Amino acid sequence: MSKYTPVIGLEIHVELKTKSKMFCQCDADFFDKEPNTNTCPVCLGMPGALPVPNRTAVEWAIKIGQALGCAINKQSKFDRKHYFYPDLPKAYQISQYDEPLAEHGTFEIQNPKTETSKKIGITRVHLEEDTGKLTHTGKDTLVDFNRSSVPLVEIVTEPDFDNAEDVKIFLEELHTIIRYLDVSDANMEEGSMRMEPNISLSIISNKEERMKNLPNYKVEVKNINSFNFAKKAIDFELIRQTKLLDKGETPPQETRGYDDKKGITFSQRSKEEAQDYRYFPEPDIPPMVFVDHEIEDLRKTLPELPHQKVARYIKDYDLKYADAFILTRRMKTAQFFDSIISDKTLQNIDILVKSKNIQNAVANAIINKRIPTSISQEEFLKEFIALHKPIEVDSEKLTQVIDGVIAQYANQVEQYKGGKVGLIGFFIGQVMKEMKGQADPQEVHKILLAKLQ
Repeated sequence: MSKYTPVIGLEIHVELKTKSKMFCQCDADFFDKEPNTNTCPVCLGMPGALPVPNRTAVEWAIKIGQALGCAINKQSKFDRKHYFYPDLPKAYQISQYDEPLAEHGTFEIQNPKTETSKKIGITRVHLEEDTGKLTHTGKDTLVDFNRSSVPLVEIVTEPDFDNAEDVKIFLEELHTIIRYLDVSDANMEEGSMRMEPNISLSIISNKEERMKNLPNYKVEVKNINSFNFAKKAIDFELIRQTKLLDKGETPPQETRGYDDKKGITFSQRSKEEAQDYRYFPEPDIPPMVFVDHEIEDLRKTLPELPHQKVARYIKDYDLKYADAFILTRRMKTAQFFDSIISDKTLQNIDILVKSKNIQNAVANAIINKRIPTSISQEEFLKEFIALHKPIEVDSEKLTQVIDGVIAQYANQVEQYKGGKVGLIGFFIGQVMKEMKGQADPQEVHKILLAKLQ
């Protein structure tokens, strides 16, 4: 067992799918367009060009904050974050520093395998503009400003993670929530959701004490676009940092990249502190002031979120956690399930004589793909009813088939009688195969037991 405890926090960037960019009228859909064809003086930072905030982007960022249990600040402002990099034409980024849109949230994650839960603190949710994109080709570096000024929400967590598996679970749940909110496609391959874990190791095992005395360094791994890569990058870093600490060395505070082909992280540059960016309020954009009813009106537009659906399915329909979890991963699947179980046709007919829970039967049909969800609600119900209608079987034929199976597998019959009672499943399978599925397995089991005894 390691003598160190991981201390991991996350920064997640999510591009919003607004029609226009954050501070100008350029199309926010930049993907696959010719380089530098989707720009204007504002997103290129030309002298005299003035930014105008995108109202929809502001509202969507607030909704993300609300979904993550954050308090929404009634006053918020934009700031200039100064740094010189080729993908930043103004030499500063319009972001938020000390007055973000949302902060101080708590979100609970649940491990679907162990069904254990853990609370993760959300430090802040703020809004900023994305940068351009650099492409390295041999010795040359090309810059495309089509992405510059696309609305970007940054979600920052507290360093509450102590293992890579919980990080992966949180990221997957966040990805699902973002899609439920319909504010971003969160497409990992296109880079519209990017993760940056901050990783260090502490010798303090008690969490409360550890949070009061955080390690004197942290390593940030930049721009990861896969949940699995995030987990692998963290696991690699924990091993790398452990080796350094065991040698009496403190890992340097730096920014690293992740090479998914080699499965390693690599140094990029020393990590900046907040003071290095020389933040100051954006002079061209006045502070934003919100009143209570505006914040509440936005909260009312939130859909039932995936974790809320899971809780409802378990409470109201007695579904197993694993089934409720699977059903809620895609909003369309959950909505389809809700529409089926609320259908009066299903409620008014007794098709499941042997089932105590019709909702479980519907969930089973969807999860195991016994009936496709791509068909209409009416077609699904017809197939579902047909699937669960009692099978009328020629009892004489069934008896003949069972007798034939017993005669054909005499050795297995002797083994069964010798104590291998698990073979009953084998016999049932053979009978159902001969009957081409047209028999009640429970009836087959009953007859087999009688004959074998």
